[in-house]
Parts: sequence; C-alpha cells; structure tokens
Amino acid sequence: MTIDEIIENFEFLDDWDDRYRYLIEIGRTLAPLPEEDHSEANKVRGCASQVWLKTSIEPGADGEPVMHFLGDSDAHIVRGLVALTLAFFSGRTARDVIGADAQALFRSLGFEQHLTPQRSNGLRSMVERIKHDATRALAAA
Repeated sequence: MTIDEIIENFEFLDDWDDRYRYLIEIGRTLAPLPEEDHSEANKVRGCASQVWLKTSIEPGADGEPVMHFLGDSDAHIVRGLVALTLAFFSGRTARDVIGADAQALFRSLGFEQHLTPQRSNGLRSMVERIKHDATRALAAA
C-alpha cells in the first residue's frame, strides 16, 4: 500500500474510531519482521509500546543510497502507525528521507489532536531513527 493510497483512504474517514480501525487494518498489511530482527539493536527507543525497525540500504541508479525499512510493534494501533511511517519513507533515497517532513503528514492526518502523547512521542522516535539511519547511509556513500 502506498502512502498516497493511505492518505486518500484516511481522508474518507470522518470518525476517529474509523480512522483507528483503519490504522489497525494497515498494520496487518506490514511485511512480517523475522523473529531474529525483534532484537535490542532494532528496538526503537522512546516508544511506550515495543517497536522494532530494521533498515536496509541499496545503491540507487545514481549511486545514492536508497532506504528500505521493515518494522513491527506489539500494539495494534502502533503497528498501523509503523506501517504508515514506513510507507512514507521506504524506497526513498537517503537524501529524500532526510528532507521529508513526516510531521507535516501526521498533522495533516490529525494525529496531533487524536494521538496520546506517548504515541506521538513514539512516532517522533521512529522518524528520528529513520532519519539517523539515512544520515549514516549518506555519510557512508
């Protein structure tokens, strides 16, 4: 599922109970994270729920690193937030990841008003981790 499809579907849902159900639904579409990747090294710090993020990098056509992510969470809504975040970032070049404004996306979807502070902090932690990984990939290129 692409980020554009997710945004479009989200816009059709007026009620936040429906939006939460949709987040849970997209969380179920996440590619499985192998059990060995549920490790301390892949754990995202700053999340109230357990969140794991695995980063892989491949060279793009111009040699710039392209970022790919797998993730998981032990909480249904958070797993949906992981799926949304990975749809936004995965497949982009490291430079695009660093410049992407995920917070603007989250604001446009109404997360500021409807997510608990713990979930908002977890989203911020995921974005920081993704951007950190992209910065390291770009520096290594």
